[in-house]
Amino acid sequence: MAQNFDAFVVFAEMRTGSNLLEANLNLFDGISCLGEAFNPHFIGYPNKTELLDISREARDSDPAALLDRVRGAEGLAGFRYFHDHDPRILAPLLDDPRIAKIVLTRNPIDSYVSWKIAQKTDQWKLTNVSRRKDAKATFDKADFEAHLEALQSFQIRLLNGLQTRGQTAFYVAYEDVQDLGVMNGLARWLGCDTPLESFDHNLKRQNPAPISDKVENFAEMEQALARLDRFDLSRTPNFEPRRGAAVPGYVAAGTAPLLYMPIKGGPEEAVCDWLAGLGGDLRRDFNQKSLRQWLRRNSGHRRFTVLRHPLARAHHVFCQRILSKGPQSFGRIRRVLTNRHDLPIPEDWPDPAYDAATHRAAFGGFLEFIRANLAGQTNLRIDPHWASQSGILQGMGDLCLPDMVLREGEIAEGLARLAAQVGLEAPAPRAAAPDGPIALDEIYDADLEALARAAYPRDYLMLGFGNWR
Repeated sequence: MAQNFDAFVVFAEMRTGSNLLEANLNLFDGISCLGEAFNPHFIGYPNKTELLDISREARDSDPAALLDRVRGAEGLAGFRYFHDHDPRILAPLLDDPRIAKIVLTRNPIDSYVSWKIAQKTDQWKLTNVSRRKDAKATFDKADFEAHLEALQSFQIRLLNGLQTRGQTAFYVAYEDVQDLGVMNGLARWLGCDTPLESFDHNLKRQNPAPISDKVENFAEMEQALARLDRFDLSRTPNFEPRRGAAVPGYVAAGTAPLLYMPIKGGPEEAVCDWLAGLGGDLRRDFNQKSLRQWLRRNSGHRRFTVLRHPLARAHHVFCQRILSKGPQSFGRIRRVLTNRHDLPIPEDWPDPAYDAATHRAAFGGFLEFIRANLAGQTNLRIDPHWASQSGILQGMGDLCLPDMVLREGEIAEGLARLAAQVGLEAPAPRAAAPDGPIALDEIYDADLEALARAAYPRDYLMLGFGNWR
């Protein structure tokens, strides 16, 4: 065999044809599939006590040792891996480009029905048709949806894991497992140059009947599946790049175990002033290492952030970063918005001629820019000041999520609860300064609300925001 790879893994699930695929692979010279090597309930196959001279107990204490044995086995060895197998070994599998990835899939309703029949008959393989046990599956909508969610989540995780590592897999459908040409192509990809003339094993398909004959409540199943959104038509598209936790912006109280995880465009100044009122100098400029050290030192700590209504947040950013010409403003983006997006922003600021009507038009144009920018339709960066708050929260979760997510409208009660949780009485926070030169309530209308909803559909949906007023 050509040494294209050091080992291989078949990513599959129960009742997807993985036993048959394994039997086919084992027919090729130099290829050996070793069963479910990392199944937490057995090693390789039921009733086996060891694999490649490694016991189940030794594998459980050091799974990497078994993976090394697979790499070093004679010829090209591999195994089957399901979504509920030892999770510690998944990252090493994906990280190693010398481990070939085979992804076996099957129509999820077919695999579900087959699984339910196997549970009833306790027959998981069939080698002699005369010994086939017959039963019908009972469809359960909630059970199937959980089954589907587990399959899809794992497939998405695999796909993203391979993409980010610059790798690809050999995809095999259930129907392909009995296709001699596809199996020969898979073996050739793995490095075997000797094709098979035929399949020479005794595994049989267990339930060849139409699915309508295999489900006792087939009509109920049809009705339930008709209501499932197979193509995810109700989803809210998200084209924002994934962002990590903005740790350098986190702020810790000086004498209290409280950590503020700001969202740009929110009431940062008001919250930081409240933290400072608790006493001591605020701690800033964290990195991930120093943040972990702070978390360890401050047992019983509380982490929090504050959401602002998407329309109010966009208006605040527009006034502070776009309209203003102060040191924190975005001058280059301002010029692009003026020259390419036709926002009526005055060249000189402040401008006495700038009135509410002009402000309404300029801010409306900014909301339209945000919609296009978050959809990846502009050549400007997606700045954290107007990135979606749901996306920023998701990025926080890569390191640590906040214990409490407050809304700006409930900030006084929320911060008081936080202080009480760490044994403090805290003063009420001051209200955020109104945005100028023209307040949002002077220009607010249904059209601006609609523009904000178009720019931030996920924030309105996922974070439960209603109309600003």
